[in-house]
Amino acid sequence: MRLGLLFIISTIVIGCDNSAKTVYPKTDVVMELKQVSENAYYVQGEAGIATDNEGFISNAGFVVTDEGVVIFDALGTPSLANLLLEKIRTVTDKPVIKVIVSHYHADHIYGLQVFKELGAQIMAPKGAMDYLSSPSAEERIEERRFSLEPWVNESTYLVSPDIIIDKPMKFKHGEINFTLDVLGAAHSEGDLTLYVEPDRVLYSGDIIFEGRVPYLGDANTKVWLETLTQMETGKITALIPGHGPAAKNPNRAISATRNYLLKIRAVMADAVNNLDDFAETYDKTDWSEFEKLPAFEEANRRNAYQVFLSMEEELLNK
Repeated sequence: MRLGLLFIISTIVIGCDNSAKTVYPKTDVVMELKQVSENAYYVQGEAGIATDNEGFISNAGFVVTDEGVVIFDALGTPSLANLLLEKIRTVTDKPVIKVIVSHYHADHIYGLQVFKELGAQIMAPKGAMDYLSSPSAEERIEERRFSLEPWVNESTYLVSPDIIIDKPMKFKHGEINFTLDVLGAAHSEGDLTLYVEPDRVLYSGDIIFEGRVPYLGDANTKVWLETLTQMETGKITALIPGHGPAAKNPNRAISATRNYLLKIRAVMADAVNNLDDFAETYDKTDWSEFEKLPAFEEANRRNAYQVFLSMEEELLNK
């Protein structure tokens, strides 16, 4: 047996106050709780590869409502999620009622079992099941049982969502309204963002970072552009990415992404309307406004082609 008895899940204490708790291996990472608005918080992982810092290399956040706590992403090990729960309990004793998963990548999902065992509802974007049913999902968790032992171990398991989100939706808890925007297979098989009203906080997952070209995947850029326009008008208070610190200027990050979508949609709309070839259009377009940004080389041509195809579809559906 690779794990000592100290690290085997042993005791489950079930209470009536959302305090059901499995014993997880202790983590020694420093997890600082950061408050960004009256109701919204996040913790920030350190920059590094997936197995650095005991797996704490991604962010997670939560929002406290009158009805309970809504969490965004669950971190890369159950032990980290359990530490996040301890941080939540320094703020409120209200039950954890929902976990919103931005996308199904290992560093965002291995902590889900902690909250699922508390009775929380797991919500994830369309595409999550594609990941879970793929060989890479089991291969990845098996690899992490070695590279992140004991924090990922034989008792760590993949949690399927209770609800799949396949289009933008709104929900409300207490006096707080939430908006989920589904971006399709942008950064992963499926991605979404969470907007918190009236706090005006955006949890963007791995989709929006300040000062970089976004990955569009097969996102509905028309809907995404409309959403960004609303957010820009609303003046975002805080933008929490999936990695790294909150954007220093969240409205600039929103505006930059919006301007990028406006440009790429305008160029590709002209190409589609004029029946121009994609490659010729792309090669003759002046992309200098964006070409010095991180991820331009990796993402821009792919983004442009996806928008080209979606503009063709929009034209056919008029």
